Amino acid sequence: MNYDELVKTAIEMTNMSYVPYSHFHVGAALLDKKGKVWTGCNIENAAYGPSNCAERTAVFKAVSEGAREFEAIAVVGGPEGADGKAEIKDFCPPCGVCRQVLSEFCDRDFKIILANGKGEQKVFTLGELLPESFSL
Repeated sequence: MNYDELVKTAIEMTNMSYVPYSHFHVGAALLDKKGKVWTGCNIENAAYGPSNCAERTAVFKAVSEGAREFEAIAVVGGPEGADGKAEIKDFCPPCGVCRQVLSEFCDRDFKIILANGKGEQKVFTLGELLPESFSL
């Protein structure tokens, strides 16, 4: 699967977001080393702490089904428009917690693909976005 297809899947996942508080939709598409794509969206909670990011949703779904080796993840997001859907304008990088979760299961050369509303992409390695990750 190429990066464009991963980004398209991540964009589709923004429609599944549950964001009644922030009104900021995020979608993720995680590619495992066997070629399967695992999807995720952000899911909010009134208590905020129990909320879950799109990236972690995708990782937790994959790990709960036995996947443990990953190649890349596409992440997109944006504020809710008048139509209730995400308006993807700018790049939406993973938060620090998501970067740390990715570091638990992914190598430093794991690719993180960000896309904006202009069709532009930025590709980072996990090592670039989290240079000094915590590990045991």
